[in-house]
Amino acid sequence: MKLDKVQVEHIAKLARLELGEEEITMYTEQLSAVLGYIDMLDEVDVEGVEETSQVTGLQDVVRNDEVVSCDDDTRKKLLEQFPKNQVNLLKVKGVFFE
Repeated sequence: MKLDKVQVEHIAKLARLELGEEEITMYTEQLSAVLGYIDMLDEVDVEGVEETSQVTGLQDVVRNDEVVSCDDDTRKKLLEQFPKNQVNLLKVKGVFFE
């Protein structure tokens, strides 16, 4: 697929990129070459080929959370050793935000 200057400028605008004339010319050639390789895939006969989403055979291994109770002495020792605690709970850093 051959892109023209206007299409590359449109793509740059969508990506919020400010390109100079030299860059537009360069990307016009490079993107056209990449899309040309992708067009080659249209020539491949895939009739009868089953769709694939995963080829390794690996599966996620998950387990259910288990609540394990402990005696009051053990709980007290854990709370004393943990750097931050709040009302019998262990306080840890946030995973996504603090």
